Amino acid sequence: MTQVTAQLTGHPSVLVVDDEGSYRDALSSGLSAQGFTVTTAADGSEAESLFMAESFDLVLLDVMLPDTSGIELCQRLRAARKVPIIMVSARDGEIDVVLGLEFGAADYVAKPFRLRELVARMRAVLRRDGDPSPATNDVLKVGPLALDLDRRELRVDGELVEVSRREFDLLSLLMARPGQVVTREECIDQLWFDADLCDTRTLDTHMKRLRRKVEADAANPRHLVTVRGIGFRCDP
Repeated sequence: MTQVTAQLTGHPSVLVVDDEGSYRDALSSGLSAQGFTVTTAADGSEAESLFMAESFDLVLLDVMLPDTSGIELCQRLRAARKVPIIMVSARDGEIDVVLGLEFGAADYVAKPFRLRELVARMRAVLRRDGDPSPATNDVLKVGPLALDLDRRELRVDGELVEVSRREFDLLSLLMARPGQVVTREECIDQLWFDADLCDTRTLDTHMKRLRRKVEADAANPRHLVTVRGIGFRCDP
């Protein structure tokens, strides 16, 4: 019997605070694929309760919340515990940035942004503020595929394989959930986080290129399987 495993070490825990459900879901899925453990909150009250009850390495905090100001919440959270906070908002005026940083935010990211850019900023903040496991590499393993998330390297049967950034991100999304179907819509949401795609031809093109690099027979894939009408699955 073949055992399906996805090995990932050193997961930083992140609290995502935003009142838009689709945004929370997209970030949760995307950040999980990048090696983070994600908890979400829809408003300030829920976020504060979770923050006091659990331990987090980082907080992504929207400036505009339905029940409180994100900047004021940032101040309260920082007073309770010295956890780095990145403010996220469609408002990117100088006054918002200055206020956020003055009240303890470690960084400020304006919407829209690419997921890859956000992850880079998050990792930079964690390193600067003391990542609990800065020397460890996050590695996903499924069958012969090994994906080093920190070095952004793919190895197949131990051999280094060159892939593009988008191919790497697609593979990491699938390998984070081995044996589970990832829908086409979810792939598009995560890989083209701030773009509108009219069809899935671009996604299919990236998948074809990736299969040519990792499959013994790209026409009959064993590891990157298409689930017709739904999406893709990564098998060992």
